[in-house]
Amino acid sequence: MTLVSMTPLAALPSPTTAVWQLGPVPLRAYALCIVAGIVVACLVTEHRLRQRGVAPGAVLDIAVWAVPTGIIGARIYHVVTSPEKYFGTGGDPWKAFAIWEGGLGIWGAVAGGAVGAWIAARQLGIPLTVVADALAPGLPLAQAVGRLGNWFNNELYGGRTTLPWGLEIHRMDPDNPGHALRDDANQPILEPGLYHPTFAYEALWNLGVAGLVFALDRRFKLGRGRAFALYVMGYTAGRFWIELMRTDEANRILGLRLNVWTAGLVFVGALIYFLRVRGPREYLIPVPTPASGPAGDGGDVSQVDLSATGKASPTAPPAGYRVVDEEQFTAYRERGVLPEAPGDPAADDRSAGSRDGDPDTDDRPTDADDRPSGADSGDGPAGADRSAGAGGRSTDRDS
Repeated sequence: MTLVSMTPLAALPSPTTAVWQLGPVPLRAYALCIVAGIVVACLVTEHRLRQRGVAPGAVLDIAVWAVPTGIIGARIYHVVTSPEKYFGTGGDPWKAFAIWEGGLGIWGAVAGGAVGAWIAARQLGIPLTVVADALAPGLPLAQAVGRLGNWFNNELYGGRTTLPWGLEIHRMDPDNPGHALRDDANQPILEPGLYHPTFAYEALWNLGVAGLVFALDRRFKLGRGRAFALYVMGYTAGRFWIELMRTDEANRILGLRLNVWTAGLVFVGALIYFLRVRGPREYLIPVPTPASGPAGDGGDVSQVDLSATGKASPTAPPAGYRVVDEEQFTAYRERGVLPEAPGDPAADDRSAGSRDGDPDTDDRPTDADDRPSGADSGDGPAGADRSAGAGGRSTDRDS
C-alpha cells in the first residue's frame, strides 16, 4: 500500500469565512441559518394549523413567544452543560451571550420554546397539543437548515475518515471570530486529514424524520401530541448514534457524552407518551367575538349564520376555539353546520319542548344506544353529547 493509495480522491470543503460585513453590521452565517430555519418551521406550522381550523396568522403570535424563549432555553442548556468554556480557568463569562459564535442546545430550545408556545396558545385559546402536532414536521426541517451554520463555523465534526465525503476543517482564528487562521502566505490553514461531517449526517437524518412524520401523520391522523412525540423519537434515535461520532469537547457521564444520555432518556419519555396517549386528531372551530354575533343573542356561537361561507368573519380574530372531531369540522367547513355546544341551554329547551308538545314521543327511549342512527347527527341533544364525548369541548382565551 502506497501513500498515494491512502490519499482520499475527494473531499467536502469548508468555508473560510462565516461572517461578512455589511457596513458596520456583521452578517453571521450561523445566525442567518437559524433565522432561515425558523422561517421554514413557521411556514409549515402555519399551513398545518390552518388545515386544523386555526385562523390565518396565528403562527406569528405563537412565534413571538416561542422563538425568543426557545433561543434563551437553547443557550442556557449549552452553557449549563459546557460551563468550562465560560466559567472555567481562562473562560470568559461574557462569551455566554455570544450565540452568534455557535452553541445552542436543541434540548433547551424545545423546552424553552414549549414554554413560549404554551403562553401564546393559552392567549389564543388553542390547545398546546394542536400546536405541537402542527409543528412536528417543521421543526426537524428547521434543524436541518440550522445545521448549515455549523458548517460555516467549522464545528461539530466527527473523527478522521478517508471516505469520499470526508470534510476539510479549517483552523479558526480566535482573534478574528468567523474567519480561518492564515499562514505567512495568507493561505487558510487546514487541520490534518479529513473528518466525518456529523452535522451533515444530522441534517440529512432530520430531513428523513420530517418525511416520516409527514407520512405517518397523513396516514394515521395522529392527534393529542402524538405527531410531536413521533418527531422526538425519530430525532433522538438519530442524535444518539451521531453524538457517539462527534469529537468536540463535551462533558461525560460513565464514559459517554452527556447528550448521548439525554437522547436516550428523551427517546424513552417520548415513546411512553406515544404508546399511552390515544385519541383522534383535534380540529378547531373558531368562537367569534361577541360583536360578530347577531344583535341581542349574546354572541351565541350556535346562532351565527355561516351558511354563505361556512367560516367565521375574517375581519375579527376569534375569541377562542372549540375542539371538535373530523366529521364535525368537515360539516362546518363545507356547509357551515356548527355542532351544538356542550350544555347549551337553547338545545336543552328545544329538546324539552319537543318532548312536551308531542305525546307520541313521551315514551321514546332516551338512551343513546336505543336511538335511531340519524339521532346522532349533531342537531340535538345527542349531537351535543357526541360533541362532548368525541372532543367537542370548548377552549377560549381565558381558559
